[in-house]
Amino acid sequence: MISKVGQIMLYVNNQDDAVDFWTEKVGFHIVSEENNGQGMRCIEIAPTKDAETSIVLQNKELVAKMSPGLNLDTPSLMFFTADFDQLYNDLSNKNVTVGEIVNMPSDKGRVFNFADNEENYFAVLEKNQ
Repeated sequence: MISKVGQIMLYVNNQDDAVDFWTEKVGFHIVSEENNGQGMRCIEIAPTKDAETSIVLQNKELVAKMSPGLNLDTPSLMFFTADFDQLYNDLSNKNVTVGEIVNMPSDKGRVFNFADNEENYFAVLEKNQ
């Protein structure tokens, strides 16, 4: 039986740029970084040091060579925040592309999307933890 989502693989074109984006602009932390010495580098990031789910930034080109046919598309991720307006303003002030704030149906809160440096879009939902 599966008990939780542990890691999400995010395949990126430039790992260094992706790390900079997620840590400097979004505020994630580096949990771990591994390098096998042969070009395979895995960088695990998370929104907090004790987060149950993390994102692993993988080199898209290298993974494509190692595993032809693997789906390397960007996953559709929804992040939660209790500091919705603050996060929206912080991302905007850091020149991150952010979408309009939208009210969800059935009073489920507000949502906006943002793009990383590779123009992958992710969503943020206002939710008190």
